[in-house]
Amino acid sequence: MKNYVIGLDYGSDSVRAVLIDTDNGNEIASKVHWYKRWKENKYCNASINQFRQHPLDHIEGLEDVIKSVVTDSTINPKQIKGICIDTTGSSPIPVDEKGTPLALKKGFEENPNAMMVLWKDHTAIEEANQINELAESWGGENYTKYEGGIYSSEWFWAKILHVIRQDDEVKNAAYSWMEHCDLMTYILIENNDLKSFKRSRCAAGHKAMWHESWNGLPPKIFLEQLDPYLANLRDRLYDNTYTSDQVAGFLSENWAKKLGLTTDTIVAVGTFDAHSGAVGAKVEEHTLVRVMGTSTCDIMVSSKEILGDKTVKGICGQVNGSVIPGFEGLEAGQSAFGDLLAWFKAVLLWPIDNLVLSSKILDDAQKNKLKEEIEANFIKRLSEQAQHIPLSESIPIALDWINGRRSPDANQELKAAMINLSLGTKAPHIFKALVNAICFGSKKIVQRFEEEGVAINSVIGIGGVARKSPFIMQTLANVLDKPIKIAASDQAPALGAAIYAAVAAGIYPNVIKASQKMGADFEAIYQPEKEKVNTYKNLMQSYNELSSFVESTIKNN
Repeated sequence: MKNYVIGLDYGSDSVRAVLIDTDNGNEIASKVHWYKRWKENKYCNASINQFRQHPLDHIEGLEDVIKSVVTDSTINPKQIKGICIDTTGSSPIPVDEKGTPLALKKGFEENPNAMMVLWKDHTAIEEANQINELAESWGGENYTKYEGGIYSSEWFWAKILHVIRQDDEVKNAAYSWMEHCDLMTYILIENNDLKSFKRSRCAAGHKAMWHESWNGLPPKIFLEQLDPYLANLRDRLYDNTYTSDQVAGFLSENWAKKLGLTTDTIVAVGTFDAHSGAVGAKVEEHTLVRVMGTSTCDIMVSSKEILGDKTVKGICGQVNGSVIPGFEGLEAGQSAFGDLLAWFKAVLLWPIDNLVLSSKILDDAQKNKLKEEIEANFIKRLSEQAQHIPLSESIPIALDWINGRRSPDANQELKAAMINLSLGTKAPHIFKALVNAICFGSKKIVQRFEEEGVAINSVIGIGGVARKSPFIMQTLANVLDKPIKIAASDQAPALGAAIYAAVAAGIYPNVIKASQKMGADFEAIYQPEKEKVNTYKNLMQSYNELSSFVESTIKNN
């Protein structure tokens, strides 16, 4: 009898499920669910970098997509052996003593502080700065050293500290906090025991300063200097963490009935999307996997023998087993990749949305057709024209810090900038400058790994941007001066989650063997164009000079 597994991937805008054949990694069925409340922009305020999501979006989506792939596939539910969930992160949410999200309880249904604090929420910059200052000055262990030496406002403790300072009601009601990947796993198995629940090694190690060398999370003596609440919270969290090849539990009777599955279906320990994406793309040592979407996550693995006791500065953590058990997982990334281009698109669409589509000259049907045509061709036309602008022509220099800088050296206070504008600068010139900027930001990450002694022999691109934009991928290959292979899957994170599920269910003995059999093949390779590499090196020097100027100006102010 053939075996199947489900990978569930929670992105920023939607959740998707894939039903995978464990023999070969073939996708049998898939379904995407877009978050209703998020689409309505509820609980968010971009002007203060506040981005929150209601857990009902995630729970409704979970039921919709899993039921759909089970029904559409017509496979016997007994053959579906496991589920694994990956999510964005760090995306913590406050819960009560039983692990129920506060947003599902009376009085908190519409309170943004009771929602999940999405990875891209940067309201906790001040709190992150305080954590960094304390870690360097308190006289004990620096608990940020395995997180690149700089704690980010995108991460677990900073976000919690910010929320409890803003909202006493949430502070008093929040018995504990859970990462998104842990919460969804916990909901499926319904064990109602937070203390015994298996938390994600990936989430804890990369975002919550968990490390085996100091027996888990930072101690209470450190946390209480930030706020006594954090010290008390420490007792209500966890000591041990688990890799995603482990079983978190079995599907509860309630959820098995809802989803059309059985209580024999195992649920693996949760993880983060980029890390499972690397597994779906067959990551191996000395390979950089770039998960490219609204932001990027850059994932590598290294053996302990090669890395030793070295800590890589300025990245988003190095954690034993966060990608492949037995290997150190290394994470870096950019706070905005596709988001930078989406911002530019929104700017250019303002007159269309506010003048053309509100015009009384056109009827509703014409407006809808026009909007669809613009949406379908907008980035495509910009890319085509930008691609044909010769590098010898004057092109603006831009920074990719539209949502701060994740790595190297996290600094969410930074802002984007652009120079070298003239009367000859048109929209395609600016678009080309922005594409260059996200590629230059990528190069800074590669340089940091290599400066720290982590060799990169090959690069793999996954995600929508990687598959849909040859212009961006060719530019990236030229800037990195390395070939880039593109994984032939739109759902690499979900596929990676399915691979973890297959191992947890006992179908494969380890993640490496499962990934070799089930991982995505490659559909394209972009080689550096040698005649353009030196030109991009010169442009990058201008990027570096602008970066230094902007960062020093912000620090001085």
